[in-house]
Amino acid sequence: MSTSENALSPADAIVPDTKDWTWVLERPCPDCGLDTTAVAATDVAAMVRANAHGWLTVLAGDGEGLRRRPSPEIWSDLEYACHVRDVFRLFLVRLNLMLDQDGPLFPNWNQDETAAAERYWEQQPQVVAGELAEAAEALSAAFDAVAGEQWRRTGDRSDGARFTVESFARYLIHDPVHHLYDVTGERV
Repeated sequence: MSTSENALSPADAIVPDTKDWTWVLERPCPDCGLDTTAVAATDVAAMVRANAHGWLTVLAGDGEGLRRRPSPEIWSDLEYACHVRDVFRLFLVRLNLMLDQDGPLFPNWNQDETAAAERYWEQQPQVVAGELAEAAEALSAAFDAVAGEQWRRTGDRSDGARFTVESFARYLIHDPVHHLYDVTGERV
């Protein structure tokens, strides 16, 4: 899918997601079925690895099919995979901030601006697969290393949401699980 200089990019059709998804820490997601209240933070590393495996299966599909959007305002499978890769990278940075600093304020991240700037729709599925697997393993290893009182360390989003490492882990896992559901239709 290519665009000319004067044409709208696929990113222009996306309606920004402005929802506050922190509610997933309080009740099951009616769409993907994940109940983060039942997730032990110590299980998140294994869940990230399992989720990455699901994405590798998706990314092994037909390249053109991976680029096809179900409708103009919904990301393609490839775009979702790029987003998940970047979520894994971002959450590793934020986890390290929480472990290294007292109550850090996370820098803002606009997922839609990132998708446009990084031209998700033009990325190569095999490259994305490798990067996603690497990012998932780095994040999983970091969560595997968290112990004891570290689970209680805090960090804040600029919108006022406060997380402990424990709630941050449970909040994180919903995103890639939900997006794998978006792509495969398979609930947890």
